[in-house]
Amino acid sequence: MRRRVTLLKNPSRERQLFQVRAIIALLLTLLLLLILLGRLFYLQRLQHDHYITLSTNNRVSVQPLAPTRGLIYDRNGVILAQNIPTYSLELVRERVEEMEWTLEEIGKLIQVEEDDLNRFRRELQRRRRFEAVPLRFRLDDKEVALIAVNLHRLPGVEINSSLTRHYPQGELTAHTVGYVGRINENELTSLDPTNYAATHYVGKIGVERSYEGLLHGEIGHQQVETNARGRVQRILERTPPRPGKNLYLNIDTALQRVAHQAFGEERGALVAIEPQSGAILSLVSVPGYDPNIFVNGVPLSTYEKLSTDRDQPLFNRALRGQYPPGSTIKPFIGLAGLELNQITTLDSVSCKGWFSLKNDDHRYRDWKKIGHGEIGLTRAIVESCDVFFYELSLKLGIDQISTFLAQFGFGAKTGSDLGGEASGLLPSREWKRRVRKEPWFPGETLITSIGQGFNLATPLQLGSATATLALRGRHMRPLVVREIEEPGSEQRTPLPPTLLAQLPVVDEGNWWRIERAMAKVVHDPNGTARGISHGLGYQMAGKTGTSQVFTLGQDAEYEAEELAKRLRDHALFIAFAPVDKPRIAVALIVENGGSGGAVAAPIARQVIDRYLQDNPVTEERKTDVAK
Repeated sequence: MRRRVTLLKNPSRERQLFQVRAIIALLLTLLLLLILLGRLFYLQRLQHDHYITLSTNNRVSVQPLAPTRGLIYDRNGVILAQNIPTYSLELVRERVEEMEWTLEEIGKLIQVEEDDLNRFRRELQRRRRFEAVPLRFRLDDKEVALIAVNLHRLPGVEINSSLTRHYPQGELTAHTVGYVGRINENELTSLDPTNYAATHYVGKIGVERSYEGLLHGEIGHQQVETNARGRVQRILERTPPRPGKNLYLNIDTALQRVAHQAFGEERGALVAIEPQSGAILSLVSVPGYDPNIFVNGVPLSTYEKLSTDRDQPLFNRALRGQYPPGSTIKPFIGLAGLELNQITTLDSVSCKGWFSLKNDDHRYRDWKKIGHGEIGLTRAIVESCDVFFYELSLKLGIDQISTFLAQFGFGAKTGSDLGGEASGLLPSREWKRRVRKEPWFPGETLITSIGQGFNLATPLQLGSATATLALRGRHMRPLVVREIEEPGSEQRTPLPPTLLAQLPVVDEGNWWRIERAMAKVVHDPNGTARGISHGLGYQMAGKTGTSQVFTLGQDAEYEAEELAKRLRDHALFIAFAPVDKPRIAVALIVENGGSGGAVAAPIARQVIDRYLQDNPVTEERKTDVAK
């Protein structure tokens, strides 16, 4: 039997199989190459613009540049708010080997408050690892030196310089200029996120807040080349920020200082206004505070001390303090009686020291227990007779009183450019019905006429009303800012005076009679402010006032010497001068001062003396005053 032999190798078949496989592999390779080339063409040509943009964004980033904040000056060019170079201590997290040890070592060299540490740790969590986070601001020269000599053993610690807000006048202008502070979360929702992208501070109160839009300026940008970790390698393009505008105020720093010092240890507020323009020459609220402590964050312990101080240094009494105007309201009530034909200067009443309504045994007392006897309007203003105005108020009625006083701005905000002011309260029949759901009683009309009861006014309102009285009905808007200056130039744009209203004048003679009565308050031997007339080289018109802190019983007597200081009456005074051509109007209150003539009036005289002395009448000014 023959065996069949099978060959194990077939070179021809293997060669054929290899060729088939090689061809398939080549075709697959060519196919993949075509796909790759197609994709490359798609990315390089068809999608070129899209990916070049992505590439640029990955390599180039845009950084915002904060603008320099505008400066604030007084009317004479005295700097009130400036930007000063300062040093801050900052840490870069990725370069700090041991954060807690580093913080501890820094604490051994300079003082670091607990508030600073807490803020630093919060910021540390929000910033990227390579960004510098500030730990301490406003390092002094000694602190800079101590850190500098130890930088070799504190990796990641840096000392950087920047501009920070500074108020050289400190407490003197704190309630007027205000201050800036770090932007909080609530403010972020109302500010333009683009324009404030590089800004950490915003005006909190005063001029700094009211004129934030002008003071801040416009943001700039720079394009920077960064590496893969986001660090800046070089600056490619830069658009500089536009600095904020400079402001020149109507405030006179020298006058402000005189007023501040005149209060001494007393608490209170003063407003001085130029009647012709409404310019606020001085706005004082004492006691005050140093605004510089708020710029970079006030320590909690310091803030608690200020906010719980019973003297309330943070409270702006000039704008937000609401006080019964007391007898300072009497010239306005007297003018209402004349203009509304309810009395003449020949009319008189008999003052026995008290007044009672018909069928009412309650006695509304006069400040003078034995009374003033037979008395007319002029003497009633000069000697501040309450009974005369009780009688007059019944003739006028509360409706006419409210309507007439409202024309002078009582019971409403003055519209000052400073903002943040209270509106006071001008009581009326309609107001009581709406707010208290009660009818108006005749006795309330009596006490309204002497500035008590529901009456409330701010010192700014009183000052504005006094200036309107001095101008015989021209009601000007009170203005703090005088001029706006473009940065880097001497071009200033003045803020024009704004006439809010011209009160209707029935008889110019009526206004003249009230002016003369107010002049006698100061210059007459029986005037309640006669104590300030000695050596007065000009004629001043004024009116004293007191307002009760608490209500006395029917038969109780007011004995100031026996009362605690904070229970004594507030002392008020309003004035303008010179009488014939008024150039300054003043209103002030001394809390618990007692006597308007003895305590408040001397402060007003010092302010008016200084202003008239520093601003003598020139030929040009004579023309302005006469307008």
